[in-house]
Amino acid sequence: MNKTSRLTTLVLGVLVIGLAVAVIWVGVIVLQKKSDADQRAKAVQAARQMGVNLMTVDHASAQKDLDRMLAGTTGDLKNQLATQSKVFIDSVTKAQTKSTVSQVDAAVVSIDGDSAEVMVSLNGMVTNPKVPGGVTRPYRYLMDLTKSGDRWLVSKLEMVP
Repeated sequence: MNKTSRLTTLVLGVLVIGLAVAVIWVGVIVLQKKSDADQRAKAVQAARQMGVNLMTVDHASAQKDLDRMLAGTTGDLKNQLATQSKVFIDSVTKAQTKSTVSQVDAAVVSIDGDSAEVMVSLNGMVTNPKVPGGVTRPYRYLMDLTKSGDRWLVSKLEMVP
């Protein structure tokens, strides 16, 4: 093999290695962006579901409804809901409250690794024997979520105007 052939082989080898590194690098970036998008979608879905759970309450199934709320929470929020569970169930049962949800929207405010902040907007209709036709009202919640394993759980919740 002459000097020119060796140089050509060396240059082609370097180009092939460079191309392989570039393809791997682009592949890693694409996978990371897909993973980020998946986590955003999961956080939004968890917050949407919590909004629905908060506003879907029936006096006939108050404990089950509360358990559904608790399943989507963690930390201080979970402890607070659990602590207030008897008061919640008693008031819903006594007032014979039933509430339903419509028009649920949610969007990520911020997300970073294992924490996210999501705004949830929904309409809730509450009925009881005193207001059998119900009253529909808009509700907005700002939720902090924490990633626990492969699930997003609500760790903080506040109503916003």
